Amino acid sequence: MKVSLKWLQKYFDTPLPDTAALGEALTFHAFEIEETRGDMLDVKVLPNRAADCLSHRGIAKELSAILDIPLTPDPLREALQGSTLIPNSKVEPCNALKVEIEDPKKCPRYMGALVKGVKVGPSPVWLREALEAVGQRSISNIIDATNFVMLNIGQPLHAFDADKLVKKDGTYAIEVRNAKEGEKMTTLSGEEFALPKSVLLITDAYADAAIGIAGLKGGKLAEVTENTTDIIIESANFDGTTIRRASQALKLSTDASLRFQNRPSPELAAYGMRDVLALITDIAGGEVVGVVDEYPVPVATSPAVSVSLEKVNGILGSDFSKGEVGNVFKRLALPYREVNDLFTIMPPFERTDVLIPEDLIEEVGRIIGYDKIPATDLPPISGTPDRARYRGIEKIKDELVEQGFTEVSTQSFAEKGDIVLANPLDKSKPALRSNLAGTSTDEGMLLASTLASIYAPLVFGPTNAVKLFEIGTVFGQAMGETLSLHKFLGTAKRNTDGSISGKILDEKEEPLKSEELEKHGAGYIPESVSLGKFKMFSRYPFIIRDIALWVPAGTDEGFTKSLIQENAGELLARLNQFDRFEKEGRVSLAFRLVFQSMDRTLTDDEVNSVMVDVTKALSSKQYEVR
Repeated sequence: MKVSLKWLQKYFDTPLPDTAALGEALTFHAFEIEETRGDMLDVKVLPNRAADCLSHRGIAKELSAILDIPLTPDPLREALQGSTLIPNSKVEPCNALKVEIEDPKKCPRYMGALVKGVKVGPSPVWLREALEAVGQRSISNIIDATNFVMLNIGQPLHAFDADKLVKKDGTYAIEVRNAKEGEKMTTLSGEEFALPKSVLLITDAYADAAIGIAGLKGGKLAEVTENTTDIIIESANFDGTTIRRASQALKLSTDASLRFQNRPSPELAAYGMRDVLALITDIAGGEVVGVVDEYPVPVATSPAVSVSLEKVNGILGSDFSKGEVGNVFKRLALPYREVNDLFTIMPPFERTDVLIPEDLIEEVGRIIGYDKIPATDLPPISGTPDRARYRGIEKIKDELVEQGFTEVSTQSFAEKGDIVLANPLDKSKPALRSNLAGTSTDEGMLLASTLASIYAPLVFGPTNAVKLFEIGTVFGQAMGETLSLHKFLGTAKRNTDGSISGKILDEKEEPLKSEELEKHGAGYIPESVSLGKFKMFSRYPFIIRDIALWVPAGTDEGFTKSLIQENAGELLARLNQFDRFEKEGRVSLAFRLVFQSMDRTLTDDEVNSVMVDVTKALSSKQYEVR
């Protein structure tokens, strides 16, 4: 979510700090920052908060709580009653427009407003600048108004040209229904879609024609143009699952679909309608004839959630006072009652994420700051031999991984074994395995080949060495339950028909004795294991870039990787090769570069500049960057 500092400032009388300071405040108390550029922040809003924070109001509300400065005004705390939806008018909802909803579960609420006599044209400078500050293109005053309100409070909106709809007896009719078999629609961008029956549509009911894909995009049929004079405004709420499935089926993602997928409250639709009507009549003129509100099953008030001071401090490991906890709820504008150290919160409609006591505890921790919770010593852990045994197993695994092995894990049930289960989960495998390779040589070979086949798609090239190991429990009549290590070497090959075959070269299975494991766990480190040195991690977000190139056959891939590292500079945190294939005497290599700074959030421009240097270096070696 891109937010503008100038836009956020409209919510505060107190001057806000710069974007760097705001980014740090959000990072440590709410959301990560993808990027800061000038007066713009790109905020990575978490899915559980997308219902209220994919908007400038939502981010401003977070900053109000984090910085402890009042939010003035708050558009979602202003009461709505009847005709107040229609600015400067006492007009009641009229009969010039009617709305029908086929399935209220897919469309819980649909509001439509008829506005006559608008003048479509360029937007005022302030509106164009506001949209452009967050990467939006100005289209016209009507369309810009709908986009502005969506970005401001989070409610998606749409405008239709009313004169392009069929009118009967002085009335327009909108129907929200599923697509019909074979139905098609052309969107505003000119793309024609064949619509699956599961897709929800906005239609001209009298013409039985689609004018929009619900929650995704408007249709060309009712497009607002410079000749439009009468418009129908849509402010609706659609089921998140329905919109997500439609977006995936049509491979179409929009700002509106992103918001509906995260299930904003149907109550938000009324605020969106109020704000867009006020803005349109202000910048484009016109008269609001009336508003229709189809809301078959109004959502109930969010249930109260209670949490005790004891539970807050118990889970956080803190020693916060009643005043400190109550102050958090006050800063977040969460209405609450306090009785005998028990806080009962009545979540506002937009906070769809506040459902259980732990949600409130999280709010307390993040707003006060997890760094304000004092560190305490962990209680001693009993069972020292078990801990040593566990560490021994992990160190053996680390050693094998360092040697190029890949760990696999298979189930403990087998066709044959010393111990047969009385009630097996799988009747084809009624016994417990007596070894990790199989119950016979043939079965062991088969298992090895199967594992090699599974592993083969993860590597590249026509023939590859496979090194696998498993540490697991085996069950024998004489030895009982013991831990065993199974290693095998083999090759996996892709055949010309696309199938994969595996061949085992060497196989070894050995028991792991308790004393050896404890020896490892007590501090023994095999000479072949390199533990490396501890490196402080960065608290700032990373940026990923991929690069693919053609190189001559026989090129040293290690040299290519080193060349990239040398030219990527100190901002390169990780470099991995993730693809390789050969074609017509050339080799294609692909690398993933992860950039990260220890002291700041990187920008796209910085990383793009580095990638230019990397590309030049590769091109100088006659490599072809794809």
